Amino acid sequence: MAVTFSLPTVLARLTDGQATIQASGTTLGDVVSEIAGRFPRLAPRLRDEAGGPYPFVTFYLNDEDIRFRDGFATPVREGDEITVVAAIAGG
Repeated sequence: MAVTFSLPTVLARLTDGQATIQASGTTLGDVVSEIAGRFPRLAPRLRDEAGGPYPFVTFYLNDEDIRFRDGFATPVREGDEITVVAAIAGG
């Protein structure tokens, strides 16, 4: 199932400047795995060593925070939009 995966500018530099990527999968975890395989430099920024999401990187599926659904096990459908928001600290 084709979905659109959008990255913030700070992470898009790890995908050769592509802020929007088409990917596929049946769950959000499948989509993240596909993207991690295509862009190995991005992979450690999207998921931890166990393959789960970091608490400081938020994934929205059609504007809904996946932390309140099933995390990476959340099913995706054709045409869904996934947005990644990475927390940035600083003063």
